[in-house]
Amino acid sequence: MTDRVYVRYTGYPGGQRFSTPHEILAKRPAELIRRSVKGMLPKTRLGDKLINNLYVYAGPEHPHQAQNPKSIKFNEI
Repeated sequence: MTDRVYVRYTGYPGGQRFSTPHEILAKRPAELIRRSVKGMLPKTRLGDKLINNLYVYAGPEHPHQAQNPKSIKFNEI
């Protein structure tokens, strides 16, 4: 959780920001899953459209109860 480093650029001079999965998980857990899946998709316009089909919720509450979604527990993987 501390070896991998995600890099992003704000667009300003000296605006390169670094974060580890541990920091991202503490702030926004759904963002870590979203970044992981986005890295597996093609780096084209198709990949940009496909990532919009992914819905990730941090807690047990979500608006898709009728679809019987699966719960993933990261401690058991």
